[in-house]
Amino acid sequence: MTPVGSSPVFIGRQQELRLLLDHAHQARSGTAAATALVGGDAGVGKSRLIAEFAGRLADGRVVSGGCLELGVDGLPFAPFVAALRQILRDHGRAPFDALAQDGPQELARLLPELGAPPDDRREARGLLFEQVLRLFASVAGTDGLTVLVEDLHWADTATRDLLVFLMRNLDTAAVQIVATYRSDDLHRGHPLRRLLLELERLPTVTRLELGPLSPEETAEQAAAIRGRELEADEAAALFDRSGGNPLFVESLAGRPEFVGADIPERPRELLLASLDGLDQAHRQVLRVAAIGAVSAAHIEHDLLARVAGLGEESLNTALRALVDANALCIDGTGYRFRHALLREAVHDEVLPGQHTRLHLSFAEALDALPGVVPLHRLAAEQAHHYWSGHDLPRALEAAWWAAVRAADTLAFAEALRMHERVLEYWESVPDAVERVQGHSHVQVVSQAAAAALESGDFYRARALCDAGLAEVGEEADDERSRTDRAVLLRRRGQARTQLSDGDGISDFVEAMSIHPPHDPGYGFVLSLLAREVKLHQQPIADDRPDTSRSQRSTPVALDASELAAEAIRRSREAGDTCAESDALTTLGTVHMNDGRFDEGRALVERGLELARERQDPTLECRGLACFAHYLRERGLHGEARARLEAALERLRAIGLMSTSGPFVALNLAETRFDTGDLADCRRLVERAVSWSPSPAHRMYLATADVRAAVAQGDLEGARRSAAFIDPESVHSRIHMIQLSVGALLDLYLAEQDFARALALAGTALERVEFERSTGYGWMVVDRIAETLRQVAERPKGCSPDAEAVRAQVLRVAAAMRADGPVQEAFRATTRARLACVRGTSGATAAEAAEAWRDAVEAWSGLGMPLYRAEALLLSAEWALAADRGAQVDDRLREVVKRAAEHGAAVLEGRARDLARRTGVALEAADGRPSAEPPAGLTPREAEVLRLLARGYTNAEIAAELFIAAKTASVHVSHILAKLELPNRAGAASRAHELGLV
Repeated sequence: MTPVGSSPVFIGRQQELRLLLDHAHQARSGTAAATALVGGDAGVGKSRLIAEFAGRLADGRVVSGGCLELGVDGLPFAPFVAALRQILRDHGRAPFDALAQDGPQELARLLPELGAPPDDRREARGLLFEQVLRLFASVAGTDGLTVLVEDLHWADTATRDLLVFLMRNLDTAAVQIVATYRSDDLHRGHPLRRLLLELERLPTVTRLELGPLSPEETAEQAAAIRGRELEADEAAALFDRSGGNPLFVESLAGRPEFVGADIPERPRELLLASLDGLDQAHRQVLRVAAIGAVSAAHIEHDLLARVAGLGEESLNTALRALVDANALCIDGTGYRFRHALLREAVHDEVLPGQHTRLHLSFAEALDALPGVVPLHRLAAEQAHHYWSGHDLPRALEAAWWAAVRAADTLAFAEALRMHERVLEYWESVPDAVERVQGHSHVQVVSQAAAAALESGDFYRARALCDAGLAEVGEEADDERSRTDRAVLLRRRGQARTQLSDGDGISDFVEAMSIHPPHDPGYGFVLSLLAREVKLHQQPIADDRPDTSRSQRSTPVALDASELAAEAIRRSREAGDTCAESDALTTLGTVHMNDGRFDEGRALVERGLELARERQDPTLECRGLACFAHYLRERGLHGEARARLEAALERLRAIGLMSTSGPFVALNLAETRFDTGDLADCRRLVERAVSWSPSPAHRMYLATADVRAAVAQGDLEGARRSAAFIDPESVHSRIHMIQLSVGALLDLYLAEQDFARALALAGTALERVEFERSTGYGWMVVDRIAETLRQVAERPKGCSPDAEAVRAQVLRVAAAMRADGPVQEAFRATTRARLACVRGTSGATAAEAAEAWRDAVEAWSGLGMPLYRAEALLLSAEWALAADRGAQVDDRLREVVKRAAEHGAAVLEGRARDLARRTGVALEAADGRPSAEPPAGLTPREAEVLRLLARGYTNAEIAAELFIAAKTASVHVSHILAKLELPNRAGAASRAHELGLV
């Protein structure tokens, strides 16, 4: 057989190589993007390009690692662990120890040789990621460092999260990241496919896609391999068969001839055909290597020697032949396949029985050869081999330790997969409990649910908790079982609050009633329950089995303040700062909700301080998002926005967008809506939806998008988002109900579906306890009042349904307090809208005009321009209704200007319509000259003609244009004369011709 191998010279790719070298120089100097993503089909030459590139960089300035392949789950951060271990080998402990001077050594989670990892904390991932970043920056110094991550298409969730963190935060360090991936492996649902679309938008990312070689480059590559030039027909046939793919060119170039030869068409067979000249004994060694090379197509010599079972001389002969044939290449103390595709092809040709035996042999060899693979890989690789070797008992045990390892490294998605594999094997392993350190099946289910919660997979968390609760039963009579049930209930409650599944508050209540009070987790249950009671629509009965309570004749409602205070006390006793921080935030927001803003702010700030001390961005962002709501009610939108944007950037940096990002984004979107940034509001919602939010967060985001879309005049967009809002939802969180009602009322009014709007308003007034949450409560009451105002303007006026709603909303508004200037402004606007309704049934227009003047004053200075603009518009309208000669020019010009600035198309249209009807010139508002009326008509005459075409009488024209009936009659006469029309019917026809209707 003619030896086949890689080209001894680097063919083509000179432009791509120069690009990467320039990119490295610019990244090191901080003048350009820090990350290069190199994609291309399998075999197109990504690895060769990267090898050439790395070879031209200074020694010690490149670290690399590859992602695992062929189904090895449960091993997180694989390429970064390899890179960190290379740094440890080249630079020693000094740069690692320097990171731990001011805190824990989080990198010990990834490199056990650094010592014991810190005590487990619920969210230490942010600090872990920051230490990786700081280590790379420290090692880079001023000379620079390139981090190579190969085969990103095989990356686990944790690896992708860390990569994104580094991409977003290395802009000031002399560090370059180069990551490769197979484009042809990115099917529609591949997680990397969606991630690449997001990463492409980052200014720090450059994307490079490798295509096939040209016909000339293909011939040049083959000539370099063969040692002679190709004939023209050979070159044409080679390019036709290989498609310019360098790997296939290598395989074909080793054949004696390929013009008219019977050459396999499929890539797999083509790669295997290049091995046809190998001795079967040598090929068998290659098959053994393919089974064991699970880490970047690499296998250690000692591991291969033990499983191959050959004498040293026979093994060395086989390996020499495989290296000469370029099937394997020497790689450190082991071997690497020429290409991962070749490894896959050889792996797939192993017969089932042999496949099983070899996997089992490798699993046992890993036990027999301590240190042959790094400790962080051992459990995951053994789990893979034992499972493929059909040894379920040992596969279960290895999967358990892989889950423990993944949880220690804060890789929760990988921990979930390994826990579920343990559960999958459980029934087939009689001594399963002993193999998982004495944990029961229910406890493993509970740990899997915890991993699902931490990774943001709330549906899976709920399903696992359901299964665990069914198993433990309701009649658990020993403390361990009661604790297991309480923990499962608490975790299911957490999942259900994210899924709009009845909020899960009943789970928290039951968990509290059975959870042993002395258990450290009791304070956490109390803090979660306090949070939900605060948000719950209806009072929740206190069912704890306490003597004093059992003597009461009727249940007493749980009190969020009491629960939060008790949670703070219990948490401090147990040293649980996580639960204490959460409870402080809850107690603080309860106080702010009750009007005690300063007292509540101090508590929330203390909770945020604790969250920062324990490096817990999830808790910190929850507190900031809640706090921002009350800042907005005080008109402190600037502070709210700054804090929320900082929180969102923090979450984005550490890869926690899907779990906490949507909640922060919702509050930021609402802040932007309040300040009139409609387009920014909608863009933020769109981005947050791409982070795969929970169903509850998806509904919250939809409410913000509906309101902004309606204001922009985008009814189709509003309807699309409204599809995610269920007005009949069983969701019992009062904020969810209020936001849903407010958004849907806006949409129904825009659609002029007044019957539906009135029905929803009536239902809300009956069911929602507005006084429990006056912040959103006043917003909804205001929208209900607007519904009544618009209904009153219809030709038939207020219907009996509207009268009933009016009576209800008057009662609710009278009973509600208003805390802070924003709620006071909503109350003033509500009164003004209801004054407009009264104006249709006896009250004077002057009263309504006065109410709108008060509303304009209330909104002034709050930084909420569109709210003030709408009040200005309605104050102008009712001033004209009270006095047809009222001067409203400046008011209408300001409304048009503000509405145009913020893209509030509907408000702008209403203002322009009123200006047209009243003859107000708007040039001063927008700098645009008004369009000249057609046919020599004055602006006022054009407006009268428009109404004539609609069949208005003189009296109706007068009312519409705020003029006297006699004046309207004069205008009609002038129009008929100017247009030489015989009568009003002719005027209607002419208006259509002139485009006025």
